[in-house]
Amino acid sequence: MKITINNQEYQAKSGQTVLEVARENEIKIPTLCYSEHLSITGACRLCIVEIENGQLVPACATPVSEGMKIETDSEEVYEARKTVIDLLLSDHPLTCMTCEANGDCKLQDLAYEYGLEESSYGIKEAPRFEIQQENPFIVFDPDKCIICGKCVRADQELQCSMAIDFSERGFKTKVAAAFDEGLGGDESSCVFCGLCVENCPTGALKYKPAIRKGRDYDLRKERTTCPYCGVGCQLELQIKDNEVVKVASIYDKDSPNPAGEACVKGRFAYDYINHPDRLRKPLIKKDGEFVEVSWEEALNYTAERLQEIKEKDGPQALAGLSSAKCTNEENYLMQKFMRAVIGTNSVDHCARLCHASTVAGLARAFGSGAMTNSIAETADSDLFFIIGSNPTENHPVIGSMMKRALAKGTKLIVADPREIELSSWADVNIHQQPGSDVALVNAMINVIINEGLHDKEFIKERTINFDLIASTIEDYTPETAEKISGVPAEEIRKAARLYAKADRAAIYFAMGITQHKTGTDNVLALANLAMVTGNVGKKGAGVNPLRGQNNVQGACDLGALPNVYPGYQKVEDPAMQEKFAEAWGIEPDTENGLTVVEIFNEAGKDIKGIYIMGENPVLSDPDQNHIKQALEDLEFLVVQDIFMTETAEYADVVLPAASFAEKSGTFTNTERRIQLVNPAVESPGEAKPDWQIISMLASKMGYAMDYAHPAEIMAEIASLTPIYGGVYHGRLREKTLQWPCPDRRHAGTKFLHEGEFARGKGKFHPVTYLPPAEKVDADYDYIMMTGRMLYHFHTGTMTRRSAAINAQEADAYVEINCKDAKRLGIKENDRVKVTSRRGEVETYARVGDRVQPGQMFMPFHYAESPANRLTNPVLDEKAKIPELKVTAVKLEKIS
Repeated sequence: MKITINNQEYQAKSGQTVLEVARENEIKIPTLCYSEHLSITGACRLCIVEIENGQLVPACATPVSEGMKIETDSEEVYEARKTVIDLLLSDHPLTCMTCEANGDCKLQDLAYEYGLEESSYGIKEAPRFEIQQENPFIVFDPDKCIICGKCVRADQELQCSMAIDFSERGFKTKVAAAFDEGLGGDESSCVFCGLCVENCPTGALKYKPAIRKGRDYDLRKERTTCPYCGVGCQLELQIKDNEVVKVASIYDKDSPNPAGEACVKGRFAYDYINHPDRLRKPLIKKDGEFVEVSWEEALNYTAERLQEIKEKDGPQALAGLSSAKCTNEENYLMQKFMRAVIGTNSVDHCARLCHASTVAGLARAFGSGAMTNSIAETADSDLFFIIGSNPTENHPVIGSMMKRALAKGTKLIVADPREIELSSWADVNIHQQPGSDVALVNAMINVIINEGLHDKEFIKERTINFDLIASTIEDYTPETAEKISGVPAEEIRKAARLYAKADRAAIYFAMGITQHKTGTDNVLALANLAMVTGNVGKKGAGVNPLRGQNNVQGACDLGALPNVYPGYQKVEDPAMQEKFAEAWGIEPDTENGLTVVEIFNEAGKDIKGIYIMGENPVLSDPDQNHIKQALEDLEFLVVQDIFMTETAEYADVVLPAASFAEKSGTFTNTERRIQLVNPAVESPGEAKPDWQIISMLASKMGYAMDYAHPAEIMAEIASLTPIYGGVYHGRLREKTLQWPCPDRRHAGTKFLHEGEFARGKGKFHPVTYLPPAEKVDADYDYIMMTGRMLYHFHTGTMTRRSAAINAQEADAYVEINCKDAKRLGIKENDRVKVTSRRGEVETYARVGDRVQPGQMFMPFHYAESPANRLTNPVLDEKAKIPELKVTAVKLEKIS
């Protein structure tokens, strides 16, 4: 349709508002309450325009119509807007000189534009409200609030926390948390994502850690990718005097967080970057003490020691651990260093401890071990089946997207031994016994097949081995599964029917599925479930493992695994051996290397030395006492990290590395999206990017790695890695890409297996239930699970050094069911001792009903109460992942 704005004709689409058409054509209309990501309220009235007959209407809420004539800057419009601003200023403190928002306040900008120094209605004298700052993250000054409602809508519509709303009426109206206790109150559901602050047009809401650190015009700004979970949020680091002082939102429809979303860690846990504990110079242990040395001495010594072991005991006596926290380029160089310089395939990283069974299972079933669909497709699903995953705590931005979809009618099945936040949203809420997932999922398939709910055409055309799976699941009736899992048979039937009848059903899982001795079988069972209902290869469906760290997907993609080169090209394939031998100029190791657990099992025996980059196995790996002993038994250990970690304490050489904020490169997120990482500050002291350290060390050992920039490394990756064949830094500066992206012309792949699986036809794998390795007995009468929580990340190396984060969640704890606590005389915050067959840990009790009777949950982020001192190192035979989710323990109150 055609409309006229300011006597100029424009094309418009049906359903558009006046404001949308104006912005499309770069016609300025001021707003205070509007955001394209939020519902329209028309509250501020700043966007009023004049239409026929002199009528003044809000542009944000007025749809266009054929032939409409609009004036955006008539005298009537100007005076009306000026009056609105005048009224807002009448109840607003004019403290711009000291306000944190000075230079970044829309009300201030409009007052300047309309020539208002103060309100003609007079100036408000005394503050009417108290400033709320009882939490470590956000300060709220209600006197600066203009009641535009953007913060409320951001909370309720984007984050879906329902933490704030309008309180009182008339002149007393304000935004408030539950019972007016503030965002940090006991009844508050605020998760401190920061969206309220990002949407505030004035200085009413500000980030507490950034106060007095600099105002908008003082700050340099750099876009980068979040260093925490696998979502890969795009963030804006704001810098003053080489210090990151604030993290703001990026609004990019091509990013995983298009509405500027973030979690509390991404938003606030940045002060570790400039923490005084950062390593600044290379260290060599001399006479049992670390001594600062030059880079030349450290690299020479490291190269000599590695070369000595290689010549004396052979390349297989050395092993390397790469890192899911480092860039793609650095992971590529680390595995290249181990294979080309050392001559061994014994290189692994922490994916072995979290999603090795995902890769093993999905590769067998589909031909690719990655998340099949994209994050944005949460909006397209008819049903989510979330099993062994806690998205609102571990992947909060995805969790909030799920809640948005649920609010619009998407159905939900949750299967988790614990009660998680999304349990309260679920249509079917299942609490299976830890380690019983195969029985549960097989029983769902049993119901689907027996009731004729399976997709016969999909099975016939796109899969093989259906007869085998159909035969196997005959033994797994819901009643049989109930005896194993504890889930009532009717609940299993209800879940199966709900899943099968959805047109687009998406499975989401994480380490609650993978960290078992049957982890690969768990994943295969889920793949079977998806294929039997035809929920693979289409939008809004699929099997979606949620990766726990920022670049665990990329570290796997780039070959930081003992059995594959970059791009999952098998090291035992002669054609691949020849390919990489020619590219790297080497004689390659032709056998699979050792996994991380196997490396530590052989430490001091077949393995004499280890090179660790950005990993902290003393806290992350199972059976901590075993890991400590293994490190002590080594002849040589070099650790490359940003802090003196618990693992680095055992090292002979410690090399200071750059953080994510100090280097260039890329991360690949959980949905296979490759995104740039950009340097924002200089590294402390003499710390260097990991890719530079590896290159320098390789050169010292006689193998040239001459790269001027990580872009050159990515170009080499593209030349050798088909799934990254079209990925170059230059392209990524324009648009992110999702692999597979085989060439420069390819736009990337939003979801996998459309039309055909990566392996050709999807393969059903019959799997049968096997009990966990450990059971309760008279001595160890509880089952302990481990995992992450909202405020901390992995081993806590970064978040435990964030003042705001640590103030919020400073102490380790174990969750205990209230019935068990009553029986043992344990109250909230009592000190307790948890003992397994491998060790004991003291911590605080957190009493409630999140865990079932007879079960406990402990986060593994705390060095002072290390959950992995207790866990079981027994392995999944296929993926070599340890069973971290089922540990038999006893619980005692400390008097």
